[in-house]
Amino acid sequence: MHLIDTHSHLYLPEFDNDRDESVKNALSSGVSKILLPNIDVNSVAPMMSAVSRFKGICFPMTGLHPTSVKEDWKVRLEEILSLHPLNQFAGIGEIGIDLYWDKTFIAEQIEAFRLQLTLAVENDLPVAIHSRNAFPEIFSVLGEFKGKNLRGVLHSFSGDTETAKRALNMGFKLGIGGIVTFKNSGLDEVIRSIGPSDLILETDSPYLAPVPHRGKRNESSYICIINRKLADLFGMDPEEVASITTQNATELFNL
Repeated sequence: MHLIDTHSHLYLPEFDNDRDESVKNALSSGVSKILLPNIDVNSVAPMMSAVSRFKGICFPMTGLHPTSVKEDWKVRLEEILSLHPLNQFAGIGEIGIDLYWDKTFIAEQIEAFRLQLTLAVENDLPVAIHSRNAFPEIFSVLGEFKGKNLRGVLHSFSGDTETAKRALNMGFKLGIGGIVTFKNSGLDEVIRSIGPSDLILETDSPYLAPVPHRGKRNESSYICIINRKLADLFGMDPEEVASITTQNATELFNL
């Protein structure tokens, strides 16, 4: 069984004491590839270091996370983009809009999101989209790119069925992680109504660990827990779900 973790922050300090062991655990659990989304200019170096250390396993993305967007976002994004050519990356991410903690820079977040989507289209790269309390704003901007061959994933999806189908109609995949195992998330019913053909798996490690590890550090080896949960929801063999979601991820990110 081959699995892909399409969203892990393996390069963060939470893994400094056992990063090698975490990757080893992932490989022994059937995870063959791990995609690393960027956060800001300071995360680029540790991310690329992880990619170099785990060649053929870890693949980087580039971009400016919405919670890192401030008044100087253009300068910060230019700094990020100046460090490595875009052809070294599997996608643009993680980008998007986050209105959960602070709405101070909503205009800047929207502008940064739009610009990075444009970069993705111009360079034929998929996007990993972060959306928190911001689906209307996200879909409004995505609507501007209709017919422009924009593709990607709504990372850590936790929306309702209507939101899911709207994303799928725009050609996006849904990134499913530990939230699907949470008792009252409601995501199980949403996922059951969709099927596996438009899903990819992710951990968002070290965050959002699935049950029974909820509240602890997440890691890529837990992808197998998420895969088993989906198999239960669909009444399918875990190997079949793994095959479908791995193929989805491979095609989306050209792995």
